[in-house]
Amino acid sequence: MFICICNAITERQVQSAVAEGAVTLSDLQGQLGVGTCCGCCSETAGEYLPGGRYAGQASIRQEAGTPVANAANDPGVSAPLPMVAVAVRRA
Repeated sequence: MFICICNAITERQVQSAVAEGAVTLSDLQGQLGVGTCCGCCSETAGEYLPGGRYAGQASIRQEAGTPVANAANDPGVSAPLPMVAVAVRRA
């Protein structure tokens, strides 16, 4: 979810900055630029700081998926299927 639309700052970025030690809105502004344009996001961003409504919520960690051994466009993979001409008729 985006917290700051003006600067394209996401909830995960705010949570990460807080986890790295940001404790004030000034810290978030300095690290991310939150609230430096129109300021509409300042209140929401502040809720992620210690003592705020969303303080301590961990972001969802994404695990790496299963690696793909050979993608279709990798060199050395068998040749792709030949192109087929298609004729379109209008009724």
